[in-house]
Amino acid sequence: MRIDILTIFPEIFAGPFDHSIIKRAKNKGLAEILIHNIRDYSRDKHRRVDDYAYGHGAGMVMAIQPIADLIDKLRGERDYDEVIFLTPDGQLFDQPTANRLSTFQNIILLCGHYKGIDERLREHYITLEISIGDYVLSGGELAAAVVTDSIVRLIPGVLGDETSALSDSFQDDLLSPPVYTRPADYNGWKVPEILLSGNEKAIYQWSMEKAIEKTKTRRPDLLKGFE
Repeated sequence: MRIDILTIFPEIFAGPFDHSIIKRAKNKGLAEILIHNIRDYSRDKHRRVDDYAYGHGAGMVMAIQPIADLIDKLRGERDYDEVIFLTPDGQLFDQPTANRLSTFQNIILLCGHYKGIDERLREHYITLEISIGDYVLSGGELAAAVVTDSIVRLIPGVLGDETSALSDSFQDDLLSPPVYTRPADYNGWKVPEILLSGNEKAIYQWSMEKAIEKTKTRRPDLLKGFE
């Protein structure tokens, strides 16, 4: 899978993408993540990528030219399944969306800044708009990192246990059940006996009951399919 990230602050991605699961996926050749500096495509001698908004209102707007030229260049080299804009007014990112995106070959993630991007980019280039929550960040870079991480970990071969991602919270509209590890008894705090029984059917039933119980307490809105 190839992910092209368009940003005016490429250095932000050095930390998140050089460790853990993302680094493993890159080293295995399962994910290719390329960071593009939008300023490199500005025709302005000062490499400006923003300008004042027409009409009224405070704040700058990301200009159409550098972003359009960069996307045109990338799309001239390969086909893209989605051109995604990270924005607070996009559709809320969720596990089904991550699952769908993880099956694609090539996607573009555009990181916004200031008051946003020229609306003509949204009309003519963007195919999907995503928000990671009902709040505003300084820019789309952190959101792009979140989306990338959630997608890449789902690519077959990235995780050590191929079934691990399938048991994550939200995969079946439930939160994950409690998990335990050794020792079975720590300061008198014991692991539930059922988990030590070796009875897979009983363990599955226990896990499902605990997942429903946890979801009912913390995220009852997810339980519509279980009513």
